[in-house]
Amino acid sequence: MTMTANTAITGIDDRTSQKTQYLVALDVDGTLVDHDGGMTDSVRAAAQAVVEAGNHVIIATGRSLGAVLPVVEMIGMRRGYAVCSNGGVTIRLDPELPDGYEVIHRETFDPAPALTALRDKIPGARFALEDAEGNFLATSRFQDDSFGIAARGVDFHHLLEAEAVRVVVNSAEASTDAFAEAIAAAGLHGVTYAIGWSAWLDIAAEGVTKASALEVLRAELGVDRSLTVAVGDGTNDLEMLQWAGRGVAMGQSIDVVKAAADEVAGSVYDDGLVPVLRSLL
Repeated sequence: MTMTANTAITGIDDRTSQKTQYLVALDVDGTLVDHDGGMTDSVRAAAQAVVEAGNHVIIATGRSLGAVLPVVEMIGMRRGYAVCSNGGVTIRLDPELPDGYEVIHRETFDPAPALTALRDKIPGARFALEDAEGNFLATSRFQDDSFGIAARGVDFHHLLEAEAVRVVVNSAEASTDAFAEAIAAAGLHGVTYAIGWSAWLDIAAEGVTKASALEVLRAELGVDRSLTVAVGDGTNDLEMLQWAGRGVAMGQSIDVVKAAADEVAGSVYDDGLVPVLRSLL
């Protein structure tokens, strides 16, 4: 595993207030937006209010960088942080930067062992890889909105030679149960992975999760763990929900996600995030 990072996180937004400042980690898909990518006006307004109140709102998502930026814009985040690629990439937002952000931390790994183990186990598998420069490489014309950029088509052997931040595996042929069984049979080692709600697998470097990236930011921001709040709905949110002082699972989450949380909110389709955010104001 290779790690590249700034020696220190700089530019912390030091907005002082008499009010309690929370660190609020928000998943995107299934939390801030529904699974069609839509954000309601109520969610947008509540998120903007929490940002404007001076809390440390951090987007924490499996999405890659390019697919995160529109979300931070929608909720009015101009300064702060976002954890992308399930903890593989952390960015600092600052309108004074040329692009409005900078990558301050990136975790990479050798994807070859995991890719090789999975290739023959999953029927109709499609593979995509986010490399150390933020490019996406994919087999079988694999493209997804969570990549944030157009993936460049390559053959499978090209993926084995890349340095990866994130690897995605998807199958249009396997059922969700068969997909999970195939992954278990592959016996992945030396990586961290999460299985999505469909036949979808996200792989990161060993030990890298949303929670691991959030803990670095929490320490740098000086926020007590008791003032951390995390909201999510997927298996890639498990560690984050357990890490937070207040972990909230969305109402449509599967049972294992709900069990990891301190409380369960309403469904994303019922604006379940809104009461959680309002409780912080």
